[in-house]
Amino acid sequence: MSKIWHVHSVNSKILEILQRKGAVKDTELYEMLKESFGELGIGEFNKILMSMEVQGLIIVSSLTRGKRRVELVNVKD
Repeated sequence: MSKIWHVHSVNSKILEILQRKGAVKDTELYEMLKESFGELGIGEFNKILMSMEVQGLIIVSSLTRGKRRVELVNVKD
């Protein structure tokens, strides 16, 4: 990732995208993040997704071989 400071973190940008678009494919989400943050490695992207899933913020599910669906967790009041 580039050494430039950004106003939003990658995590908050992911949440913002998912709130706006709903569920998206991981490749589509990765491309949107690369546009915003420049150099973002696929390994770093996967670590961020895993961390956010463990925190209970998102759900990552398998669609087909090599394709995943990323969506926000529905919080019920």
